[in-house]
Amino acid sequence: MPELPEVETVRRGLHRLIIGRVVKAADSDNPKSFPNAKHDVEAFLIGATVSNVRRRAKVLMIDLSTDYTLVIHLKMTGQLVFVGEQRFGAGHPNDSLINHLPDKSTRVSLTFTDDTKLFFNDQRKFGWMRLMPTVEVPNIDFMKKVGPEPLEADFTPSEFAARFKRRAGTSIKAALLDQSVVAGVGNIYADESLWGAKIHPKRLVRDIKPREFALLYTDLRAVMNLAIDKGGSSNQTYINAEGEKGRYMDFARVFRREGQECPRCGTVIIKFKAAGRGTHICPHCQKL
Repeated sequence: MPELPEVETVRRGLHRLIIGRVVKAADSDNPKSFPNAKHDVEAFLIGATVSNVRRRAKVLMIDLSTDYTLVIHLKMTGQLVFVGEQRFGAGHPNDSLINHLPDKSTRVSLTFTDDTKLFFNDQRKFGWMRLMPTVEVPNIDFMKKVGPEPLEADFTPSEFAARFKRRAGTSIKAALLDQSVVAGVGNIYADESLWGAKIHPKRLVRDIKPREFALLYTDLRAVMNLAIDKGGSSNQTYINAEGEKGRYMDFARVFRREGQECPRCGTVIIKFKAAGRGTHICPHCQKL
């Protein structure tokens, strides 16, 4: 599933590419992916100008001039890909990703008045694009429950540590993955930041010392900012708004490096299950 850095990368791309464009048409092949009444689409989406693109945790919001918003959750395999006036030429590394859209995974196609397009692709059909009044977006259950954004300038180390208090009896990795504790952290950046802070993912929250929380706070923000700078962490399905893959995995210290040497101490990295997820650690640096 795309995590905060991946979704933020898509947001930045869309913000640059679609602000000011006017929606001419909207087509969908799946009501689960596009659960919107035809009347609402015609009244509040068609003819609307894109005024902003926002993100909250792993959710994207495309604000419209009609005071409606397209709220989008990419879930496991969702993609938002903008295709401009000119597609890539043959031999370009993004040729196969862009030039053949729409394809069998395309669930929603938005066409703008200049004939550029935004495709919502989703192989597993778990993601969705919901049209709703902008004022109602904060009332979505997820929005009311989600924790603070970890990269906000006013989110302090002490606030970060305090968010974990109600999860004192659970493992630190499970608490990191809980979106009501901190927004946007998934498996990749949980593993990466726990390695950076030298914390075993199965340690209970109540046993984590204040200085360790401070290290975790610092490293989590550092790896997420690096991931955004590198365009996210690509898996089989993630691409940015222009069809490009992210490069963070070239810089990963522990995630998907099982069997390789820890870049800090040289011990072989191992993989096991923690918090229900495949988990990567250095058994020397991260003792239980």
